[in-house]
Amino acid sequence: MKRAVVTGASSGIGAATVRALRRAGWPVVGVARREDRLKELAEETGAEYFVADVTSDADVEALREYLAASGGVGALVNNAGGAAGMDSVENGSTADWQWMFDVNVLAVRRVTSALLPLLRASVEPGGSADILTVSSTAAHWSYEGGGGYNAAKFAVHSLVDVLRLELSGEPIRVLEIAPGMVKTEEFSLNRFKGDQDRAESVYANVPDPLSADDVAATITAMLTMPPHVSLDLVVIKPVAQSAVYKVARGELKVKE
Repeated sequence: MKRAVVTGASSGIGAATVRALRRAGWPVVGVARREDRLKELAEETGAEYFVADVTSDADVEALREYLAASGGVGALVNNAGGAAGMDSVENGSTADWQWMFDVNVLAVRRVTSALLPLLRASVEPGGSADILTVSSTAAHWSYEGGGGYNAAKFAVHSLVDVLRLELSGEPIRVLEIAPGMVKTEEFSLNRFKGDQDRAESVYANVPDPLSADDVAATITAMLTMPPHVSLDLVVIKPVAQSAVYKVARGELKVKE
């Protein structure tokens, strides 16, 4: 079984992905900044962990060295990311935009570049290595208030597309999952800088938004497809979400 590395593993989709892959029998290394969260996850699941900030060249180089010395890596899940604010392009915070590009785009490039030699080295005859990046429906459809997040996620989608072309001819699958509305403990809370009421309003009266476990199960399915099958792009949304900006609230009913 391939060894997987999951970034942003201290909460949300990242932590759920570590759990799902461990249940499927994968060796997993969870990567994040918060060591206390990673320790709890490791105790719960038996996963390994490595404390690193994926926006730091030095931290990512230390991660590469650790993985090279301890068994390599066959699958990379670029999950670390996030949104900050919902201001207009005119009134947006440059600092927020900078952070979103650092964590959603540059970190993906940094980690992918550092681990590619290890991913190549892991490929066995008839097998493949995997680079799976968690983007967002915001990478494909724009919406008001999403300028910075849209721009960052569109950029990472383009990065993934280019990487797939660059790795053509190699047995490395370049995969993208674009989740829509996912209710996690931190995403909207972080986006609205701790405003709990505003964060909760995003999901108010929405029947069954996706959970982190839903996305993690899909990631696991993508990674466990036969090695010649590449699910290049998977868009996953709750049934209540017809589009990024169109969400049904209240009970779903068939028309009479």
